[in-house]
Amino acid sequence: MTTDKQLQLFGLYTQMAHEGVDRGQVDGAPKDFSLMNIRLFKEMVAPLFLANDIKSVLDYGCGNTSWDMPGFSDERSAKEYFAIESVWSYEPSLGLDERQQADAVVCFDVLEHVFLADVSSVVWDLFSYAKKLLVVNVACYPAGALLPNGENAHITVRPPLWWKGVFDAVAPAFPDVVVCLYASTEYARAEVFSPASPAEWLAAPGFTRPLV
Repeated sequence: MTTDKQLQLFGLYTQMAHEGVDRGQVDGAPKDFSLMNIRLFKEMVAPLFLANDIKSVLDYGCGNTSWDMPGFSDERSAKEYFAIESVWSYEPSLGLDERQQADAVVCFDVLEHVFLADVSSVVWDLFSYAKKLLVVNVACYPAGALLPNGENAHITVRPPLWWKGVFDAVAPAFPDVVVCLYASTEYARAEVFSPASPAEWLAAPGFTRPLV
């Protein structure tokens, strides 16, 4: 279910996608949705893809980025860097919806843009498309960008452990999906929670699970 608040936000983000993003006084910042922030974590994500034999990806909230464009890492595209065969994209502000099950779902710089009451349903949606792996980065700080109504573009700003709790609460419904959460406390700096799945929780001795 999507609340009326989130539907209103979709309208504001669509407006930003077509008219440009107000990022304040940040010199050289793009005015569109072309930031591909998975690049900041590529050296951590690549081993996860390799270990889980990831060949297909759903980029959930992709903006207008491209996995085929050279230059992601040296001359290689993101698809080449991660050795991915297929990439599907979802970006509601651009009317792009290729959602389908993939080996991995990646969601970078998205959830902080979701209205609070819709967070759990969006996280559930993320899990529902992941066959093996879910990799998420969420910003835990205000954005430099503003919505057209003047509010900060990061509308749900919460500490890293809050986000960890959201994922831990939904994960048991998808026990075979490994989750890796990067909670950014500032740009290019994140609290990294180790990859985990409820299947590992169930197989471990005892009941207490450390927070890592």
